[in-house]
Amino acid sequence: MSIYKLKSSFQNLLRPMVGRLAAMGLTANQVTLVAAIVSIAIGGLLVVQPEPALFALVPVWMFLRMAFNAVDGMLAREHGQKSALGGYLNEIADVVSDAALYVPFALVAPFSLPWLMAIVFLATLTEFAGVLGAVHGNGRNYEGPMGKSDRALLFGALGALVAGFGTLPAWTWHIQPMACVLLAWTVVNRVRSGLAEG
Repeated sequence: MSIYKLKSSFQNLLRPMVGRLAAMGLTANQVTLVAAIVSIAIGGLLVVQPEPALFALVPVWMFLRMAFNAVDGMLAREHGQKSALGGYLNEIADVVSDAALYVPFALVAPFSLPWLMAIVFLATLTEFAGVLGAVHGNGRNYEGPMGKSDRALLFGALGALVAGFGTLPAWTWHIQPMACVLLAWTVVNRVRSGLAEG
């Protein structure tokens, strides 16, 4: 089970606004690039100035970024903006944005850079495994249990904790290895799904 399953309901809420944005001339690739730039800017700010209060930006932006991702997908599919370049931008921007938003947590005890780098690496593998399904003609795979939306919820919650309490409880150290296990499981599930569909 993954939060991704709720995506269709979220898209239904956004559809009227997406229609208006398309009429204004906004493109899917512009939305993708803006979302990536904001993610990198927030991540950079938190690395340079890791003040607890600033981590409140993470849950707010994680939610907004999910909306941006839904909007760019709907513009592409439902308003004739699907393109090869858009496919590349979408996948690359997501991986870069995730890394930018996760790494600053290495500066918050009890988290550490080696664990965060492992999470970034495995998160990248999950997206790579998902894309390979499309490359082989079986469709993009979004299986969980730790897809992009699930990771957004996790790091959004962690950002809210840091902002609210100034640090993270000692027990949250265990989230790092648990996240790695769930990410590895996600890679396996996506590979299995791709092979089954093939």
